[in-house]
Amino acid sequence: MDLKIIFVFVVFLGCGPKINNPTATLQEKGRPASVHLQAMDLLDEQVGLDDAQYRDTLHRMLWARAYTIDAREAALKRLWKIDREGVIKTIRQRLPRMDNWSWIEPLCKWIGEERVVELDEALISSWAQQEIRYQNEEDRPERKAMVALYGEDSLTDIIFHSLLASNKSWEQGYRIRCWELLLRLGARDRLTALLTETTIPENDLFLRDLQRASSELGILPQNKEEVLWIRELCKPQYSNFWAEAVEALGLLDVNRRASLEMRDVPIAVTVARHWPELATTSTSSLVHLLETKLKDRQHYFEYEGGGNVSTLSELFKTHKQELTWGDAIAIQVALAAMEVPEVRAHFFDYANRDRLDSSTEFGGVVELDETGRYVIQEFEPQIRNHDRRFDAPQKMFDAAYTSLFHFHFHAQKYRNGNHAGPGMGDKNYADNTRANCLVLTFVNEATMNVDYYRHGHVVVDLGTMTIN
Repeated sequence: MDLKIIFVFVVFLGCGPKINNPTATLQEKGRPASVHLQAMDLLDEQVGLDDAQYRDTLHRMLWARAYTIDAREAALKRLWKIDREGVIKTIRQRLPRMDNWSWIEPLCKWIGEERVVELDEALISSWAQQEIRYQNEEDRPERKAMVALYGEDSLTDIIFHSLLASNKSWEQGYRIRCWELLLRLGARDRLTALLTETTIPENDLFLRDLQRASSELGILPQNKEEVLWIRELCKPQYSNFWAEAVEALGLLDVNRRASLEMRDVPIAVTVARHWPELATTSTSSLVHLLETKLKDRQHYFEYEGGGNVSTLSELFKTHKQELTWGDAIAIQVALAAMEVPEVRAHFFDYANRDRLDSSTEFGGVVELDETGRYVIQEFEPQIRNHDRRFDAPQKMFDAAYTSLFHFHFHAQKYRNGNHAGPGMGDKNYADNTRANCLVLTFVNEATMNVDYYRHGHVVVDLGTMTIN
């Protein structure tokens, strides 16, 4: 073959495909970077960056799926020259929703290098969402960008003051994400100090409620559901319960109060009402007593769908080192309830109604009233998916804020022992609500197994109770 022909053929191959419609090509996702880069070069010459359709496509490239990093960076470079406000708006809206970490990392690096302080809310909102690939918070690209913008030592204060400044009704979700991030970063002491030192406007009910929880109860809610829990209890209709809670928590020593959670507030009130001596009983003593009570009980275990690797995952001895004072009291109260004939009769009657309804599981809340009487409130779900799921209605959450336990049944059939315990969905529910929970499972017509569980996949099989 003639050498000239070979040379021309090679040059032709190197030029890549001819682009007849660069606008359509740029909008076509999944193309190689070279194609999109060529399309941008052509559009720069043909229509220029003043063209609205071209700019809209470049903005879309900053967040839409299936664009290469090189193409995105080229789009960002062009836009930053002519439409900085538009870039800030796009990234502010889209960064918290992105999940393409190969792009999020260079994008966050760019924000830090360009010192785009207007994007701190977007960085915080994205950072607040946990991502399994980053086991160390220092590796988060959003954190690295915040450090570049503000320095290492002021991050807690910057996040708190961003929360403080975001007091519009539509910003409440962002405020909760800020709060959750601060606690995840281990900033409890500094957050307590900021709540104490900061003058919070009278119309900022969100932070005033959290400030009240910190100063009067000594509790900082850990997640969205606990924030909602606190905010509900701060309403006037709960003023008597709140006063009882403040007095009850005052019976506890400083170290015990420092580790309390929202689920412990009804427990502390119950203790103050009925067993004030338990307020000062050591956790180790309570745990030892429970170990003795549970030693010879018959246990059934969740073998299907609970994510268990062995039956040990629901035994008391497996979790006893993790149990808190509140856990120990809660388990003791649950065991006592299982001995009350009226409680057993109510549970079996409700479970039998659940068994006959194949559209959902049934559930509710358990409390101990001021007279020492156990009260079981039933809440059938408004949303019915299938017979192995319980969707708690809002009315149940409203009742649960002052109650001891959320509960539901595994009552699809009488011989249901293989499902005796919380499944993964139940454990996720406990992680989200951070409530004390019970699940009651038929093992035969006259017997149900009872499990106590809460966040962190702590599950304690309490044995069985019978209708007779």
